[in-house]
Amino acid sequence: MTDKDLSSKSAFMEWIDKRYPWTEFWKKHLSEYYAPRNFNFWYFFGSFSLLVFVMQIVTGIWLVMEYTPTADGSFASVQHIMREVRYGWLLRFMHTTGASAFFTVVYLHMYRGLIYGSYRKPRELVWLIGMVIYFCLLVEAFTGYVLPWGQMSYWGAAVITSFASAIPYMGDLILTWLRGGFSVTGVSLHRFFSLHVIAIPLLLAVFVFVHLVALHHVGSNNPDGIDIKEKKDKNGVPLDGIPFHPYYTVKDLVGVVVFLFVFCIVVFFTPKFGGLFLEPDNFIPANPMVTPPEISPVWYMTPFYAMLRAIPNKLLGLMTMAAGIAIMFVLPWLDRSKVRSIRYKGTYSKIAIVVFVICFIGLGYLGHEGVSPLRTIMARVFTLGYFGFFLLMPFYSSREKTKPLPERVTG
Repeated sequence: MTDKDLSSKSAFMEWIDKRYPWTEFWKKHLSEYYAPRNFNFWYFFGSFSLLVFVMQIVTGIWLVMEYTPTADGSFASVQHIMREVRYGWLLRFMHTTGASAFFTVVYLHMYRGLIYGSYRKPRELVWLIGMVIYFCLLVEAFTGYVLPWGQMSYWGAAVITSFASAIPYMGDLILTWLRGGFSVTGVSLHRFFSLHVIAIPLLLAVFVFVHLVALHHVGSNNPDGIDIKEKKDKNGVPLDGIPFHPYYTVKDLVGVVVFLFVFCIVVFFTPKFGGLFLEPDNFIPANPMVTPPEISPVWYMTPFYAMLRAIPNKLLGLMTMAAGIAIMFVLPWLDRSKVRSIRYKGTYSKIAIVVFVICFIGLGYLGHEGVSPLRTIMARVFTLGYFGFFLLMPFYSSREKTKPLPERVTG
């Protein structure tokens, strides 16, 4: 590049910076944003979440071009996309696989926050915004699940919305509002379509932006749970920090290549994933007169569905399911440990996190299976274990013996 080219580029960027703070943004959030130097495998999943979010938006836009949001035309339009639109099958499989991939990376991202204490002071707001994003994702996934208007779409919508009737005094009014009538009809489908395509994606985009801004304001956590801002050189640069760009942008690109490789294997070779991603009953047009043998949501919602089914009382079951999500919002104020990271926490916390993971996976499995007396008992045990992790945390986290923290971050 010649001196003339450099001067032209500099003049162009100067023109841009006078009208938009591009250079300031680049420095603050990339080239001069100092992240801990000891990020490991678990820190890939935040970037993967952003990647899948963009992928879902792009594929969703193309699918909407051919989709008909009516009770008579929705199922046929999906078949039209799969059979007649050029590469329509690829776009749909990318979108359906992307939904499961989204929750996979989000759950792993949340797990990383749990084990390394990323919800602790001063990152409480980062965690809370992340939980709002997670709740929006659940709503987005549910509304999208209805759109193919197959048997599981229809009956899943009928069953899930019916639980609103358990709410005292206003239950029937809320149920009618959700469905747009007294039963699930084309009006319900159109409402879910509007939420899925417009309202929830807009909310997600806003909250993702706010989440990233909040994170960069307080700085990233690390596997040691040590604040790198406490030790700086004479220029104010953290001694244990490195610029996010180019170090972690390049590292994340390597992770993205591996992630996309696995993603493509699923899309091209097993897009249904044994019925977990695309259920066989959803390839049958919705029929209000025929109920499927087993009605259950997609795998990423089954832990909370299992909680709901474990309680015989409809209202208590709904409250338990809601509490399973709500309790994660207060997590930053439940942990009383002297340290953040699981690396330096005591035996109680390590046992608790293992029990929590077993209970969550167990609930996910039971929520996908049929009801039986044994499975109901197991679901209740796993539900108790799930809530015990949170409710007992103030006691076991404050009483256990922790390891001393190192002065500097480790490798």
